[in-house]
Amino acid sequence: MARKNVLITGCSSGIGMALAVKMAKDEQERFKVYATMRNLAKKDPLEEAAGHSLGKTLEIKQLDVCDEQSIKTCVNSIPDRRIDVLVSNAGMGLIGPIECQTIDEMKTVMDTNFFGLVRLLKEILPDMKKRKSGHIVIISSVMGIQGILFNDVYAASKFAVEGFCESLAIQALKFKLQLSLIEPGPVVTEFERKVFEDGMKMDLSAADEETADMFTNIYLKNYKQIFQSLGQSAEEVAEHTVKIILAENPPFRHQTNTLYTPMTTLKYADPNGDLPIDIFYKMVFHHDKIFSASLNFIKLLRWRSRKSFDLGKSSSQ
Repeated sequence: MARKNVLITGCSSGIGMALAVKMAKDEQERFKVYATMRNLAKKDPLEEAAGHSLGKTLEIKQLDVCDEQSIKTCVNSIPDRRIDVLVSNAGMGLIGPIECQTIDEMKTVMDTNFFGLVRLLKEILPDMKKRKSGHIVIISSVMGIQGILFNDVYAASKFAVEGFCESLAIQALKFKLQLSLIEPGPVVTEFERKVFEDGMKMDLSAADEETADMFTNIYLKNYKQIFQSLGQSAEEVAEHTVKIILAENPPFRHQTNTLYTPMTTLKYADPNGDLPIDIFYKMVFHHDKIFSASLNFIKLLRWRSRKSFDLGKSSSQ
């Protein structure tokens, strides 16, 4: 079996780094991983984690998803420009009241999370079409399906990704390409820690008192508990992603966290869309103690969700 060339963006930490290392250390050596990041000054942790695979099944390259020339230079540096699997992972978060966020901050999130994917595909998709071969894997989010309090702009960026991919998937079928959206719930990574720290430092003076209090004493107060109860590790998400990549018939959407699935299912239970909004409202404002107790209960049951999915036979081709 020929090695598959895999290009992964956003590999300086978190899911990107975990996935790059896992694929590079594959016992059957089925992958040649091109692990990319915007700033190569942050490559040390990846080099250390890669160990003996560095320079063999893993190469580190510079790629900024917000820079078309950077993408082109990176792709041109790969032999024959052949990318069998593209994993679009690079992204950024933003939380808080919209009154306290600048339009430029919002544009940066959209430019990275949505247009970053578009730039990658404009460069890589034509080659995949010519070969009639390739798998496009996007690290999306459950927030691409359902909006969450004080994640308005981040959710908007992921909704854009999901709609874009739904449209593109139809065309991809014609060219025998595979397209998969990986939808994690909360993931405990440096990415999330930074989002939380930025939220803690946010200037709330532009928001009214009630909104500022809601963000500080409800959202931020419960943030850590939600991640402790529902959060997955980057390694868990990487494991799910590899299984999707190896599946004979990979699904278009895959949620990595079965504990979160009942919450996203609410959206499909009511065509009017009122049910999930009403339930989330009541959980946050009317039944906060029950919500908190439920999170503690879920924490006790976390072991059940480990190794909890089976995608069937993996491809050996």
